[in-house]
Amino acid sequence: MPSPARGTGGRDADHISAMPVARRSLAHYLDDNVVNAPNLGDDRAVTESSRGRPTMKDVASAAGVALKTVSRVVNGEPGVTLATAERVTTAIERLGYRRNESARVLRQGRTASIGLVIEDVADPFYAGLSRAVEDVALRHGSLVLSGSSGEDPRRERELVLTFCSRGVDGLIIVPAGTDHDYLRPELDAGIAAVFADRPGGPDADTVLCDNAGGAYAGVSHLIRHGHRRVAFVGDSASIFTSGERLRGYRRALGEAGLPFDTSLVATGPARQAGLALIRMLSGDDPPTAVFTGNGRITVAALRTGRRLALVGFDDFELADLLDPGVTVVAQDPVRLGATAAELLFRRLSGDLGSPERIELPTRLIPRGSGELPP
Repeated sequence: MPSPARGTGGRDADHISAMPVARRSLAHYLDDNVVNAPNLGDDRAVTESSRGRPTMKDVASAAGVALKTVSRVVNGEPGVTLATAERVTTAIERLGYRRNESARVLRQGRTASIGLVIEDVADPFYAGLSRAVEDVALRHGSLVLSGSSGEDPRRERELVLTFCSRGVDGLIIVPAGTDHDYLRPELDAGIAAVFADRPGGPDADTVLCDNAGGAYAGVSHLIRHGHRRVAFVGDSASIFTSGERLRGYRRALGEAGLPFDTSLVATGPARQAGLALIRMLSGDDPPTAVFTGNGRITVAALRTGRRLALVGFDDFELADLLDPGVTVVAQDPVRLGATAAELLFRRLSGDLGSPERIELPTRLIPRGSGELPP
């Protein structure tokens, strides 16, 4: 007679050794790693002997099975009967066991995390972008570490390098500065990076919106409604997006045969936008319409209480409920974030193609303010 069989858990199967091996059912083999557990159903022996989070070994003890059986259940592998799987699942729920995802992905050579650096998490535009990145990352089983640069290149650099020191697999960066040489060692070490909203290095993937084209469409819309003195109130001209929108403004004026008047242009922080516009409107030859460079500046212009024709770059909440509704050039921050994230995970999956530059379209949404006559 053959020697007593051994289960996959490494214990003697004395209670079934009298059965000839050739006649044992598949269920017996599948249950071969069930072990005797005098404390089955009583978790006190587990919780009193363990500290911190419950381990897979604790689950095995509570369920009365071998460690390998718990591993199979947790990882969805075959080879466990339904009854045994239910015992393991019950023990997992009782103990509150959670699989150590960090250990799992580290064995794969990854940390299952990416870094996201934006301008300001409180800005609704970047809030939409961030949420889209998180949604894509979640589908890829990854977490997002995020931080705000506040338009400070040094802060951007600190955040990026901190994320790299935490071992992120990749980065999505809304750049505050133009010098990204500090990132070269990280890229050479294998970290993937995508620049969003603004361009970064020439050899990196970039996802942008059509800033110049959107501003051109908005200003042209005001000109078609009879305005000849259109003001531009935007963010600092050193910021890529603001500079591009100013370029679109100048193009619209030029194609309409209108002069570029520097007295009608104000750039700088959003908190100063309202004051700059009031100064323009108080001049001898005030503008009859204004194009605002982003959502925060549009709100600042509205708070002046002046009723004038207005088109703003970026849509914002309640813009359609005002009287008149605010005409905007809308970009899609959700699509921007999702596109950047999908491109990043494509690189992390092994795509070694040439760097891409993707430019997403904008759309003009007439609501009333941009259609007011001079």
